[in-house]
Amino acid sequence: MNDKWMDFAIRIQSIAQAGLQYGKDKYDRERYEELRKIAAEMVCLKTDIPMEKVQDLFCNESGYQTPKIDTRAAVFVNGKILLVHENNGTWSLPGGCCDVDQSVASNTEKEVRKETGLIVKAERLIAVQDWRKHNVRNYAYGVVKIFVLCEYESGEFLDNIETIETGFFDRDSIPENLAVEKTTRDQIMMCFDANDRPDAPTLFD
Repeated sequence: MNDKWMDFAIRIQSIAQAGLQYGKDKYDRERYEELRKIAAEMVCLKTDIPMEKVQDLFCNESGYQTPKIDTRAAVFVNGKILLVHENNGTWSLPGGCCDVDQSVASNTEKEVRKETGLIVKAERLIAVQDWRKHNVRNYAYGVVKIFVLCEYESGEFLDNIETIETGFFDRDSIPENLAVEKTTRDQIMMCFDANDRPDAPTLFD
């Protein structure tokens, strides 16, 4: 989905959503509805996802459209980084979309606890990244990814509905089958670099 066609569809949908929120003229609102439908059709044609599902995922919000916030935890023990093995067989840093009642720090800690059973403390911001510049995209809206260095406090893996196991890996043993829409190898290496350098500045783009 990383191409101009999808970028155009996302921009059209965003304009249409804002128009539906703030437009007062009924004829203008009809035009915005039509733009939204066209954007959904563009995504449907490009991805072969059924139109009904595209509309549920892509055209299900109201108000001015803003990016989702995704927090990812970098937890190190003895120089190795924590990764979670997801139900689909891929590996990633633990994390997920930020809930409306959570801060970046508390959401990061919550996601680690939910996906691994481990208790961690969010300590330092590593990076804030626009996933369009770094990740394979599987959603038709913007995502801002926030990487947080966390300190392990206690706990061990607990069964849950999202992951099947956890693992700690050094730089040379990172699994090949990463969930690249969530975590790339470069992003994991970025976390290693931040852990090795306590004075490293926060990265952003």
